Amino acid sequence: MLRDVVITRVNQVWSTDITYLPFRRSHFYLVAIMDWFSRKVLSWRLSNTLEMRFCIEALQSALKDYP
Repeated sequence: MLRDVVITRVNQVWSTDITYLPFRRSHFYLVAIMDWFSRKVLSWRLSNTLEMRFCIEALQSALKDYP
């Protein structure tokens, strides 16, 4: 979708990623909200379930801190 978009400033494009992290006999999910221009992680959360609440909290935090 962004193939021909030239990213020239902070807050122009954000992305998110969810990663599975095995840990001992358990696991966690890490969600991160990132700015493409600065490559900065704006917000992140860990959860041991894949419910959407922790993703929404990460997004709300990024929106609050980086309007």
